[in-house]
Amino acid sequence: MPMRSATISLAILATCLGGCNGGAPDAPTKATESSADGARAPDGRRYLAQPLVDEIYTADPSAHVFDGKLYIYPSHDIDAGIADDDLGNQYAMRDYRVLRLDRPGGPVTVGPVALDIKDVPWASQQMWAPDAAYKDGTYYLYFPARDKSKDKNGLGAFRIGVATSKDPMGPFVAEPSYIPGSFSMDPAVFTDDDGASYMYFGGIWGGQLQRWKDGVYDPNGSDTDLMQDDAPAISGKVVRMSADMKHFDGPVRDAVILDEQGKPVKGGDHDRRFFEASWVFKRDGKYYYTYSTGDTHFVNYAIGDNPFGPFTYKGHILAPVQGWTSHHSIVQWNGKWWLFYHDTQLSGKNHLRSVKMTELKFNPDGTIPTIDPFVP
Repeated sequence: MPMRSATISLAILATCLGGCNGGAPDAPTKATESSADGARAPDGRRYLAQPLVDEIYTADPSAHVFDGKLYIYPSHDIDAGIADDDLGNQYAMRDYRVLRLDRPGGPVTVGPVALDIKDVPWASQQMWAPDAAYKDGTYYLYFPARDKSKDKNGLGAFRIGVATSKDPMGPFVAEPSYIPGSFSMDPAVFTDDDGASYMYFGGIWGGQLQRWKDGVYDPNGSDTDLMQDDAPAISGKVVRMSADMKHFDGPVRDAVILDEQGKPVKGGDHDRRFFEASWVFKRDGKYYYTYSTGDTHFVNYAIGDNPFGPFTYKGHILAPVQGWTSHHSIVQWNGKWWLFYHDTQLSGKNHLRSVKMTELKFNPDGTIPTIDPFVP
């Protein structure tokens, strides 16, 4: 069954369609049954789940359970009046707000600003999909943003920063510089049973991974991919984190995705190749590497025996949602597994998205039945 989610009145929906960028801090939003209210997509399909909050736009949900409560670290979408393009300029986010649920089906608390780009010394713009981690009494917020350099498009290079707080909802204080050796976007930190933590990151197109193909950033490189359809696809990255959770401990490696023959998935295989949005979880001793395919709009998964991979492709977790992007997280909470994702139900605009959640199931062999974000 889908998670109970926010009631959207016609008045609130009209307000949001006009540009819902603010919202009072710490204002809880009550949830209702997801598909019973009759909300439908433009093509007439009903949604599997409803947005968790409707007072701000939220996307790219990274969910974590701390002390039994669920915290979601999303992007905070705003309308900057920028048209859609393949560089992602329309995604002009400037700060982060944390969401909290004390119990499944309960109210959702929207926290105050947890981190603002004006308080990040090295960053110029675009605070994209973040993640969080906890260790020894400190909460760590990992976030990508463009630095202050200029490429051929007049835009900075994406780097990954870290900020800390004693409260899971912040406010967080950013380190004065980005993590040394970091690049691209979409950080996701997984902590294994032995306490070791690993960061998975990267994205092609606007995420710039294709510009790091030789290990050095090329500001004049491709805006999309390497345009080598018959070669192994660009891999997302994985690196072990240092004990202080603020540095990389060892080399950055490729998180290679293999096909059923044990060969790397090729660049032209857009239904299976990595695009962005890495997320890793562990179940029954296996490491599930999950990711978005970008322009084909799937959330996929591959399974490995090691946090560094390689990972063997298994299938789609989530079919295409309403809107261009698909970005997710998966956690176990209160005895169930949950998938968090976003779509554009409230706005109809690719850059104004809303976080949702629904239960995730597993087959007896550990594979995952594909979730349709719409119901008949």
